Amino acid sequence: MGISDAWRQAIDDYLGVLTAAGAPKTTRGTRRQHLEHMARRVGEGPWALTPDDVVDYAETQDWASETRRGRRATFVGFWAWAMETGRADVDASSGLRAIRPSDPDPRPVPDDVYLAALARADELEALWIDLAAEHGLRRAEIARIASSDIVPTLLGHDLRVQGKGKKIRVVPLTPAMARALLERSAALGGGWLWPGDDDGHVSPRWLGKRVTRLLDGAWTIHKLRHRAATRFWLASDGDAYLVADLMGWANLNMVRRYVALPSDRKRAIVLAASRSGASIAA
Repeated sequence: MGISDAWRQAIDDYLGVLTAAGAPKTTRGTRRQHLEHMARRVGEGPWALTPDDVVDYAETQDWASETRRGRRATFVGFWAWAMETGRADVDASSGLRAIRPSDPDPRPVPDDVYLAALARADELEALWIDLAAEHGLRRAEIARIASSDIVPTLLGHDLRVQGKGKKIRVVPLTPAMARALLERSAALGGGWLWPGDDDGHVSPRWLGKRVTRLLDGAWTIHKLRHRAATRFWLASDGDAYLVADLMGWANLNMVRRYVALPSDRKRAIVLAASRSGASIAA
């Protein structure tokens, strides 16, 4: 089913407001995707929909909890803008109840899957894998790396990473990665390290798909970030602030969502606290 002119105009107008407010391109792209998905599946224009219509649409979708949270945020923002500007008389998103965040379920990519992906990757794909797995970058952050983002320091090289909300963080590069990125930059004469058709660089979605297809099973490039967060946590002796800084999180609760506590430590704690452990200590 196509998108009506009324929906198309409404979506374009709303995204124009987000652009004027400085919303990142990735955020605007997500909002467009959410609204266009709805537009293709409801029988009315946006301002004719009722709360029951939106609930009926949402309940037929096979979405995970976090997906529902993201869609709800889009719809609430869209109709809030429509009500403020007089486009809509009814807040059609009002029937969508707030969704409780899902429980943390960190799933870092295992060593065998990670190493197998590296073995079958080409030169660029291997760099993308390690930028996610060893440096904690998101696919969009990898896609937007430019030569000017590689910064020399007294200890080596850092990478200036533009994260969500255009927030900049600094991630130290391993010597191997620094050499590879500098060589790539020199070969291209500067500019984007992965040129493409998305504002001059490759599309984050396309990059993510290329990496994900190299990972056995149901693993994705995003789970490589879980791997990075877990390894950062281990290497820092559980310093949640340092892990959050490297990963680009303002909320420390994100550490619990990404870091898989090592089972050997939990096992050691249980054994030490047991009767046998206590008797050994005595």
